[in-house]
Amino acid sequence: MDQIADELARVKGAFAQPTLTLLHQRQAPVIITVFRSAFDRSNKPVPTGRLHTQVETHLAQLQASGEEVPAGTGRELCHRWMRGQWLVRSLDETGQEVYTLTSHAQQALELVKSLARDRATLSEHRVATIVSTVRRFNAEANPDRSARVEILTAEIARLQGERDRLLDGAELVDATEDYMVDGFTELMSLVSALPSDFARVEERYAQIRAEILTAFRAEDRPAGEVIDEYLARADALMTSTQEGRAFEGAFALLRDDALVTGLRQDLNALLEHPLSDRILGDADRAELRGTVRLVRDGLERVLAQRSKVTATLREYIVWRDAARDRELEQTLRQLESELMSWMARTGPRATHDVPLLPGRAGIEHLRERFYDPADDVLPERIRLADAGEAPVLSLDELRAQGGPQIGELRERLDDALGALIPPATLGELFAELEPSLRRPVEIFGLLHLAADRGWRADEGRDAPPEAESYGTIRPDGTTRAFAVPRLALPDPDLPDLPDLPDGPALSDLSDLEERS
Repeated sequence: MDQIADELARVKGAFAQPTLTLLHQRQAPVIITVFRSAFDRSNKPVPTGRLHTQVETHLAQLQASGEEVPAGTGRELCHRWMRGQWLVRSLDETGQEVYTLTSHAQQALELVKSLARDRATLSEHRVATIVSTVRRFNAEANPDRSARVEILTAEIARLQGERDRLLDGAELVDATEDYMVDGFTELMSLVSALPSDFARVEERYAQIRAEILTAFRAEDRPAGEVIDEYLARADALMTSTQEGRAFEGAFALLRDDALVTGLRQDLNALLEHPLSDRILGDADRAELRGTVRLVRDGLERVLAQRSKVTATLREYIVWRDAARDRELEQTLRQLESELMSWMARTGPRATHDVPLLPGRAGIEHLRERFYDPADDVLPERIRLADAGEAPVLSLDELRAQGGPQIGELRERLDDALGALIPPATLGELFAELEPSLRRPVEIFGLLHLAADRGWRADEGRDAPPEAESYGTIRPDGTTRAFAVPRLALPDPDLPDLPDLPDGPALSDLSDLEERS
């Protein structure tokens, strides 16, 4: 009776694990589908805002197809799944909040994935795998020296015989399709279990970090005892747990370059097998090809979590040594000094009531700034300028700094058009003007007058108008040349031609603006 009761207790404990609670949800298929769509095989962290949006989008699509989906927004569902220990939220290297799947959720996903595949039955490959595993295990664990030597000798003889047979030109026995199917199935099941194993090690380190912080804040134990316990637990995690041993094995794999190279070569050879195209899909091939990268990513996350624990210890030790211990030591020394002074002034039976905690000073307002006489000094009075200091400008000097002289320019333009030999272009007319009418701003005056008369620049349909140089003279005597679209003056003896529809008006040449 006790045996069946103990067995029932163990089964109930297993059903209370987050992995089975996820699979026993009424809407478990929907949740598993969302997890598989949002997270890749390596469980790459997803920003919180992005995951909230993805959850709402996926659930809306599933609801549109007729499926019953959980109620709530993406943020509410993610928080609910965090309470169920299926999601965990943390900060990445950049300080951004991200979600990752817990080891329980990954284990549930792998279980569903394995059930979704064709289940392997009893086969020669599976029996041979069991036999070889037991044989290798016995060769490495047998305490009898002679037994180990016998096993290794038999294995060497078998391998040597197979090698000699192939070198002698014997027939190469090809693997059957059933054998390859069983082999790929077992290989993928082993590779699929790696992310959840790494996640469990990562969660163990996160749990240790939380417990260390709690112990430090409680201050009920010395810091050295807390550190010793962390080192012991970290060592036990790497040696006494299955996840820790897997982590150590993976770490040793990546440190051995020859072993990593051999693993890649073996995987590539299996994927290039003639039967692999009929057995594996694109997703399965990508999964097997990224095995080394999967192991590397898992190791990086575990090492990052372990670095956080080490950083927590280091920061606490440095902070405690630099501030807390010194302050406590100074306080104790002051108390000892005051106690000795008090004992020197009193008798042997004198008593004094000391409160457990010192009284708190009650200050309603503490002045942060004190009076500064410089704050009350008046600024210097504004000095009025004398009438003789104001600059005196003539009307001509003021006009030289103003806009174009439209009246004078119109007269010069009319005189040029009525001359016996008028200038050919507007630029030639500008060059004949007196210096006072050759300021840079006078170019706009001439263009304005030309635009009023309907004149347009010469240009082709596929080429910009030809430019000519305008040499200007500023009021201070400096010169400047400007490139302006060439504008030919009309011949007064010829009738006016209609405007071309594709020529730009001179009033639209805004790129010629230049302040003098």
